[in-house]
Amino acid sequence: MKIAVINFSGNVGKSTVARHLLQPRIDGADLISVESLNATEGQTQTIRGRQFADLQEYLQTVTSAIVDIGASNVEQLLELMRQYRGSHEDFDAFVVPTVPALKQQQDTIATLVELSRIGVPSSRVRLLFNMVDDREELARSFHPLLNFVADHPVAQSDLACRLGENEIYARLKSTGMNVGEWVRDTIDYKALIARAEDSAEKLALAHKLATRRLAHGVLPELDACFAALGLMGEADTTTQLSDSAAA
Repeated sequence: MKIAVINFSGNVGKSTVARHLLQPRIDGADLISVESLNATEGQTQTIRGRQFADLQEYLQTVTSAIVDIGASNVEQLLELMRQYRGSHEDFDAFVVPTVPALKQQQDTIATLVELSRIGVPSSRVRLLFNMVDDREELARSFHPLLNFVADHPVAQSDLACRLGENEIYARLKSTGMNVGEWVRDTIDYKALIARAEDSAEKLALAHKLATRRLAHGVLPELDACFAALGLMGEADTTTQLSDSAAA
């Protein structure tokens, strides 16, 4: 399965979605960043939007890939998709993360319109509601976007496809590990803390213990969001992390 994570807007969590939600659940998927400046840790490749010819050729050689498209490259990449007619068909799905802020919702609408213009059918476009405040009604928070999609069915929207704000993602930026890798971590941090000789070492180990606990806490939400994306029935290469963690 090959998935593009895309939005004209920055600060909607595209890299979080690519690295922590999608890649761990698509077996063998490469993670490719299309970005000008701020590529995150652990990605297989980083390319520029103007290298779209290289990207589409590469996609023919792999079975699975997650392509994280930085906001500064979206317009250029979509223009190249128009030039390379039919190239959007290389992707099985376009995941469009969005957040409650009005500007980001407006940018999300513009993204959906452009995807439709280049010929991407609505069945391949999934909205993902990110940084959701559980104290707020999601339908109200995303009222402008949901109204647009209701009037212009250019994407699939399932309110269960949602992720809340969680400090785990900021913590993981410095570790080079994804949520699933922390869930599978079996180090006995409490024993190490008990043997540590100074407070700095104890605090570092305690930080790792807290990170693993957060990873276990957020995992069910990630699994539920992935299931709501509706990708499971489209490929046999998807993996539910909760099952593997319990094994």
